[in-house]
Amino acid sequence: MHGSYLTSMPSSSLSLSSGSVVVSLRALLPSASFVDCADICVTSIQSDSRLCKPGDIFAVISGTRQHAEKFIPEALKNGAKAVLTGRPLTGLQAPQCIVNDVRKAYALVCSELAGSPSQQLQTVGVTGTNGKTTVSWLVRAILQSAQRKTGLLGTVEYHDSVSARPAPLTTPDAQELSQLFSEMVKNNATHAVMEVSSHALDQSRLAGTELSVGVITNVTQDHFDYHQNMDNYAACKSKIIQHVKRDGTVVLNLDDPVCHSFIPNVNESKTLLTYAIENVADVTASQLQESDKQSKFEILYNGSRVPVITNLIGTHNISNCLAAAAVCLVLGLSLAEIAEGISDLGSVPGRMEQVNCGQPFSVLIDYAHTDDALRHAIRSAKQVCDRRVICVFGAGGDRDISKRGLLGLAGSEADLAIITSDNPRSEDPEQIMQAIATGFSETGVTPELIVDRKEAIYRALEIACERDLVLIAGKGHECEQIIGDCKIPFSDRLVVENYFGNLHSRKSDKIPA
Repeated sequence: MHGSYLTSMPSSSLSLSSGSVVVSLRALLPSASFVDCADICVTSIQSDSRLCKPGDIFAVISGTRQHAEKFIPEALKNGAKAVLTGRPLTGLQAPQCIVNDVRKAYALVCSELAGSPSQQLQTVGVTGTNGKTTVSWLVRAILQSAQRKTGLLGTVEYHDSVSARPAPLTTPDAQELSQLFSEMVKNNATHAVMEVSSHALDQSRLAGTELSVGVITNVTQDHFDYHQNMDNYAACKSKIIQHVKRDGTVVLNLDDPVCHSFIPNVNESKTLLTYAIENVADVTASQLQESDKQSKFEILYNGSRVPVITNLIGTHNISNCLAAAAVCLVLGLSLAEIAEGISDLGSVPGRMEQVNCGQPFSVLIDYAHTDDALRHAIRSAKQVCDRRVICVFGAGGDRDISKRGLLGLAGSEADLAIITSDNPRSEDPEQIMQAIATGFSETGVTPELIVDRKEAIYRALEIACERDLVLIAGKGHECEQIIGDCKIPFSDRLVVENYFGNLHSRKSDKIPA
């Protein structure tokens, strides 16, 4: 059987002999009301009218630029037999299910149609302005080192525990999210780790997803073009706590004041586990030793301690290790297993990632694109560098313009700063750079402005001397640059490698035969 039909069912879903799952919207969404039907039962739902097939239900989800109601005729033409909508629609010759939150209802239906796969996994959700990717990769590394088959969803890749593919979004759309969890279950994975963006939380993409552990790493300014202000942004981040299942655990960073303020949000049905370097917490670190190649420290928990060595650089990455350790303690691993798993992780793509081409100075590539992240990256670089830190950075176009001067102020902490393009999108990169430069106005530091990112990186590498450190920030793992409507292949790492490759070729050309 395929499609939607009108009937009554004793539960929200049942499986047909064909293997399809049929979901009753009346049973799944008891507060919903219906027009022209008593119930709508479906085997497939779409939020894109172009993808609708005969028998589908179309979820009327509006974006920031267009209202989805205008796509209903296209959905019906393509075969949709009913709509899921936030208000009754007049003159529509199709059954309607009316709900208060279409996005949430859509996510619940997607999860139910997929067989509620997150309930069959130990699922970890990590949110925060900075550190989501590193913490997620650390948790996966620890679990895999301890022979737990683990999937990963995040900014760099979607991995179903068997194979990976590039990630278009930090957190997938609700339908793809359920499908990915389902793939993990089919692959016999036992654990899943996912980065959770503020957009995903605001758009209810996690409705229907049960988290065994929810982590908040920190909350500093970002995405104000979407959330408008810090109060809205912080409130959105705290929503991850609601997705932690009863008897699950919430992990908070007590070195971050906003995270500390979330403690009252953790109700008695859930466990709170905290971590910190500077403050008293459940999981802490001592004996910190940092260099431009690795970090050494001890993890302390419940009277026990274990030494750790990691290739991750910077105090903020030690904090990320503590977050991952807290998660894995909840999941039943020992401190020894956690230390081994952290050491097994060589690096995280584009996160204080070392590029070694035999040069006499250090080169690090980092995704830092907020003022807090950039400040931490520069300070970490200074901690491990005994000469100059040269920083290359920019800011994305068509994004939060209020953080550009703040990025400049953070960048002024470098010994030498070069402002360049990031992903300018539809904006004039020169204007973006000038806005960043305002952050230097009262610092006494004069940055260089080079609009071409490749030339800016080359400039930093040309002026670097022995024992300097070049930090290239903002794009991290990204393999393209967005200029206007064009996506141009571009990798900070490859630019660095090409520079030294070309330099080697030029030197070789001068050697007499």
